[in-house]
Amino acid sequence: MSTTPFPQRSGSNMPFWKERCELAASFRWTARLNMHEGVANHFSLAVNDEGTQFLMNANQVHFSRIRASELLFLDANDPEAMNRPDAPDPTAWGLHGTIHRRLPHARCAMHAHSIHATVLASLADSTLPPIDQNCAIFFNRVAVDENYGGLAFEEEAERCCELLADPSKKVLVMGNHGVMVVGETVAETFNRLYYFERAAETYIKALWTGQKLRVLSDEVAEKTAREIEAYPDQDGRHLSELMAILDEEEPEYAS
Repeated sequence: MSTTPFPQRSGSNMPFWKERCELAASFRWTARLNMHEGVANHFSLAVNDEGTQFLMNANQVHFSRIRASELLFLDANDPEAMNRPDAPDPTAWGLHGTIHRRLPHARCAMHAHSIHATVLASLADSTLPPIDQNCAIFFNRVAVDENYGGLAFEEEAERCCELLADPSKKVLVMGNHGVMVVGETVAETFNRLYYFERAAETYIKALWTGQKLRVLSDEVAEKTAREIEAYPDQDGRHLSELMAILDEEEPEYAS
């Protein structure tokens, strides 16, 4: 969990302004990395102690245009959420609403169809072997959903929640679909999403060579994963630097 203090941004008295700016920045940077998909995919962040009230992107807004002030504030226990004039995307409500209703430890949830994670999700064996340091980060920390049944309405979401119920599983490879990454903060979760896509890219491109892979031992892979988890504040510094760049180049994200 990050401890880096983010700069104070003025211009709004909206509740959860710091959280809104961090989440908006993660959308903007995901678009820059081409890890978004049109006006689909959704990120959310719980903002109350119980984890049931959350911020999420509005229905069908491109990631590159998302602003902090325009994020939806939703309650996972509100039966009228889909009747609001600004109702969220039905699949976003099904997936993220269910996560924030059922998994209080998953305070931030980022779902994407990023290319390499989705290629991994399309393989008959969607496990990620520890062939390099980035892949080792996720050793024994990824769940795989092998029962895709259509769009992520609540039935699909319930199954995904069962797979993410183990707090040690912070990444769900959604077979035939994409990836869901969870964490405690925006910084932690975005950093995990970023490195999982990098790890998947390395693995997919290694497969392209057709050569035998150099796979780390379980002992070294687990040691590496634990060392990364204990590394001081990398996720916080990562997001802080990205926000500093956006402050210079796309300051409207924090408006």
